[in-house]
This record gives sequence, C-alpha cells and structure tokens, in this order.
Amino acid sequence: MRRLLSFIVKAAVSALLLYLSLRRVDLSHIGERFGNVDGWWIAAVLVLMALQIGLNALRWREVVVACGVALRNSTAFGYSFIGQFFSQVLPSTIGGDAVRMWLLARGGGGWHAAIYSVFIDRVVGVAALALLVTLCLPWTLALVQDPVARVALIAIGIGALFAAVVFLSLSHPRLTILQRWWPTRHLAAISRTAWTLCTSPAAFKVAVLAIAVHLFTVLSAWAAARAAHASIDLVQTLFVVLPVILVATIPISIAGWGVREGAMVMAFSYAGLAESDGLIVSLIYGAATLALGVGGGFVWAASGHKWSSVTTAEAETAAHERDT
Repeated sequence: MRRLLSFIVKAAVSALLLYLSLRRVDLSHIGERFGNVDGWWIAAVLVLMALQIGLNALRWREVVVACGVALRNSTAFGYSFIGQFFSQVLPSTIGGDAVRMWLLARGGGGWHAAIYSVFIDRVVGVAALALLVTLCLPWTLALVQDPVARVALIAIGIGALFAAVVFLSLSHPRLTILQRWWPTRHLAAISRTAWTLCTSPAAFKVAVLAIAVHLFTVLSAWAAARAAHASIDLVQTLFVVLPVILVATIPISIAGWGVREGAMVMAFSYAGLAESDGLIVSLIYGAATLALGVGGGFVWAASGHKWSSVTTAEAETAAHERDT
C-alpha cells in the first residue's frame, strides 16, 4: 500500500510539473516543431544515450570490483539496460538502482556488495555532476543574469559537493557513534568502501568514466536541440543542461518527468533562450530515455530473470545480511 501511495504521489507530481511547464508555451507551436524534427539527429540522440548507459555500466563495474565482486562487462551492460527500463516504470530513477541491486545480489554478488556498489555509484555520479556544475559556474553565471537563479546555481553545485564530502567523512574511525545503529553502521561501511575506492588505482578510471557520462548527457541534449532546430550551441548546452540534470536527480517524480521539463524551461529562460526550445529539448531527451527503457525491457524479458524466483531462503539471507 505504501509503494502504491508513493507511486501515485510521484505520478501526480510529474503530471502537475508537466502541466505547469506546458502552460508556459504555445502547444500548437510545439506540435508543429515535433512534426519537423530531424530524424538523423534523433538517431544520434539514441546512439549517444545508449553509449552513455554503456559508460555508466563500466563505471559501476569498477565500483563492484572495488566491493570485492567480479563482474563481467557484458553482465554489467545487461543489468544497466534492465535498470534503465525499470527507471522508467518505477517511481523515480531509484527504481532502476533497486533492480540493479537485486540482479547483482541474485547473480552471486551478495546483498552487501550489491547495495554498497549501487549506492557508491550513485554518489560518484552525482558528485561528478556537481563538480562539473561548480567548475562551469563562472561561465554559467555570466550567461544567467537573474540573481535568484545565480544563488540557486551556486547552492545546487556547491551543496551537492559538500554532501559528497560529508558522506566520505563518515568513514573516519573516530565516529564510533555511527556503530550504535545498523543503518548508520552500514552507511559508515559504505563510506569506508568509497574512501578505499578513492585511494585505489581504479579511482582515476572511475572519475574519467563519471565525467564522460555527463558529457554524453550534454552531447545528447545538444543533439536533441539540433533535431528540433533549437537556437542553442554546444557550449551553451554545457552550461544550461548540467544544472538541470542535477536538479532532476531529486526523486520526487516518475523518472524525472516534470522536474526535468520545468527546470529546463526555467534554465533556458534565465539564459535568455526561448522557453519553447527548452521544453522541446527536454521532451525529446525524455522520449529517447523512454525508448531506451523499452529496449531495456526487451533485455529483461530475454534475460530469464523473474521476480517470483526469489525464494524464502534468499529473502531470509538478505534480511540477515542487512542486519549484520
């Protein structure tokens, strides 16, 4: 019942935010532009986003290995594409993360490694995105003149970086108070694993992959803009889109729908660009994400994995591992 209520609330949030985004623009004009999109650039968007999922899978594999579990590249790719599907059909992108955990645990990785690796991978992704947003601030602030938007940009970028630093600090041995309760005990253990990864030879590879994933996001959004004949160049896309994607990671809607569109419309407006361009770019980006999610659904169907195959013994084992 709680999951159903959460889904209904997030679906309502997505619908409300989409409505607020759509009412800011001329829908008939948007419809005309969708009828004139460039198919070749749409294909480029799909290719770029598929490559992005592949890079994300490679990054996650490195984190899984740091957690002490061997994982083949092909398996990481398969799990990541399946996660893409469930990110579209479950509340927020967290649904895809939960499925990756389940698949890795069921595949022999164990629940500790599964939960730890996906949590760390998510933190790495958000931290890398926040770092890029912060590094781009001098140019982004020159593009965005609204004082409220400027403060929001600074708070979003630096705030997310600060959160990542706080997370890593939880591994400090003097924080013995965290060992009193099992949730904080596991959080400290995840932090220690993340710190070990940061000081390992694999750290550079993970960092490069994390940055590459977000640069592919920029390329995908720019290709979407080209498909819709939007008046935004690649450099402007870099400065405008990254903060939007960071905002869209907040899990308050279905697969980021509504949040992404509202943030994109506002970002384009603050940057002196057409709001309709921001909306159509976001809708094309979201549609491409949905299309790749459908592809992930086919991978899921062909994989033979079934939720019903989880046995009582496995459920008891998972509960025991979470509590220890």
